[in-house]
Amino acid sequence: MNKKWYVIAAVIAVVFILAIILLRYAFPQLNLSTILNPTVKLTLIEILIIAFILGVLHGITPDEHTWPITFSYAIGSYSTRKGMKAGFSFSLGFTIQRAFLTTLGFLGLAAFYKEYNLDGPVYVLVGVAMTVVGMYMLNKKIDIHIPFDRLLMSEHHSVKSERVQMHDIKPKVAIVHGLIAGFGFGAYATVITFILAPQVPSLIYAPLPGIMFGLGTMTMQIIFGAIFANFARVKKLSEDQVKYVGRKTAGRTLFYGGIAFAVIGALIVLFPIIDNIAISTGNPIPNLSSIGISTVLVLLVVGVIGIGSLISGIREALKLNNGHKID
Repeated sequence: MNKKWYVIAAVIAVVFILAIILLRYAFPQLNLSTILNPTVKLTLIEILIIAFILGVLHGITPDEHTWPITFSYAIGSYSTRKGMKAGFSFSLGFTIQRAFLTTLGFLGLAAFYKEYNLDGPVYVLVGVAMTVVGMYMLNKKIDIHIPFDRLLMSEHHSVKSERVQMHDIKPKVAIVHGLIAGFGFGAYATVITFILAPQVPSLIYAPLPGIMFGLGTMTMQIIFGAIFANFARVKKLSEDQVKYVGRKTAGRTLFYGGIAFAVIGALIVLFPIIDNIAISTGNPIPNLSSIGISTVLVLLVVGVIGIGSLISGIREALKLNNGHKID
């Protein structure tokens, strides 16, 4: 991997940290309590700063609408540059949707989010999109079962059957996926839509809180995209092996993770109470304040399916490289 991409990621992180420090001194009233609960009257610049910081927190904390998808797209890109591009593409679609959402918030047209729980339908739509992209990446030659046998090093089918041509993910697909995922609604969306957006001076400024929130999320998703994209290189594999592992891991994570999203979304639609079950952690930061169904989704898709598929893909790549070219 080219070291310059490590440098770029490091520079982004340093600039971000310095910006936060400078903002803290320039706007001492913007403490953590004000940022998480901005109930006081704010100026436009304060609204935009808070929206950006909330976006950063949204991007860095385990969120079911960002981490599973960014992990899948980034690791499927198998390079730091492409991983950063994957994080950017997904976040771009997400940012566009958030700008639309805060505009609705300013106009008072986002009230339906208070009346209806859209988590279930959004999970289903996101799940379907993930599954379709996963099928495309794996060239639709899917073995419909989670490969626990290979994780336990107990093969029951030929490794040769895995040697199929796979496809890369197009950036425009990630953008569309970001648009869909952006319709998910949580604590951060509540703040920017119902508290920050109505305080901007006029309609022309209404998209700005959403854009700043999206840019904050994008900053962290680009960094995480670069990190996720290098997971396939932990075993110092050849370039062909890295490509195989990246595509295989992304395809399986999207396919099986999509099924998980769709199933859990359908359950929430049928039994809405599921979405309200959570264990408080005492942490005031959203996404860390409690352990609920969203946390389960992140752990299941990234922790179990994603990391499990990565381990499985590395084993297959090592075997398939024995005298054969890896597609």
